[in-house]
Amino acid sequence: SYWLSTANVDKTTIGLFLFVQTPYTFKFLWSPLMDRLLLPGVGRLGRRRSWLLVTQLLLAASVFMMGQTDPVSHGVMTAVWALAVAFFSASQDIVIDAYRIELLHQDEQGAGAATTQVGYRLGMILAGAGATAMSDYISWGAVYAIMAACVLGCAVVTLFLPEPKVRAAVVTTGRY
Repeated sequence: SYWLSTANVDKTTIGLFLFVQTPYTFKFLWSPLMDRLLLPGVGRLGRRRSWLLVTQLLLAASVFMMGQTDPVSHGVMTAVWALAVAFFSASQDIVIDAYRIELLHQDEQGAGAATTQVGYRLGMILAGAGATAMSDYISWGAVYAIMAACVLGCAVVTLFLPEPKVRAAVVTTGRY
């Protein structure tokens, strides 16, 4: 919103950009697919880590690409990339919750949920106040490139995480 307002995008259009958060409302539609499908190629990392890695890579690419658009002259492309960011962010949220639930014991779930909320809040601070502060010194394209690099850093961490034990049926050939 701040980026759009500093680019002199009208308030009605900025208000319409709130609709890009819609994927969070409907993530229940594709979460069963992510829960059961083992991705080809990267699936050797395990069901959770492979989905997490793919969503993080696509999220980083979407964040970067959104920052390369001009919201004034190419507002539709900015909105498309913003929608992609929201979709991959919501997808990452699905995988992180499933990972946490499968990895931790029942008595650790409260602390695990709190830890994921801390991570979420730190990300929101970086993407909100951090991005706004950086925009005073560097271009918005550079700000979004830095945020994309942070997501890529998380993707690197994903490579070193343990894979939880499989507790649900996994689809590899179209059969349960």
